[in-house]
Amino acid sequence: MVTDITYISDGSKFYYLSVIQDLFNNEIVAWQLSERNDVELVLDTVERWTRKRDVAEAVLHSDQGFQYTSQAYNTRLEAFGVKGSHSRKATCLDNACIESFFSHLKTEKLYLKQCKSGTNIH
Repeated sequence: MVTDITYISDGSKFYYLSVIQDLFNNEIVAWQLSERNDVELVLDTVERWTRKRDVAEAVLHSDQGFQYTSQAYNTRLEAFGVKGSHSRKATCLDNACIESFFSHLKTEKLYLKQCKSGTNIH
């Protein structure tokens, strides 16, 4: 499993999309959209993921963003029996799978559709 956050603009403001991707089949197993890029965003995403499936003993890889290195996030992972893994500092290639997903999402879905408001992003 891998997770990350990207930003999306509707032309007037930014929205933040947090995603968890299963690398076995590239399925997006949880996502959350927010107007704030904060720890609560990733906690909500993890909560959605854990409601859908048994995640005990899973490994969830992320970059070293402040959300993923926070005590609240790592405590939540431990509570669900998930092992957290982090990329090396300033090495985006360690998270290439999710970065590729975000690139395709933006190119094929959002930019072609030219989202004009936050409701169009959903």
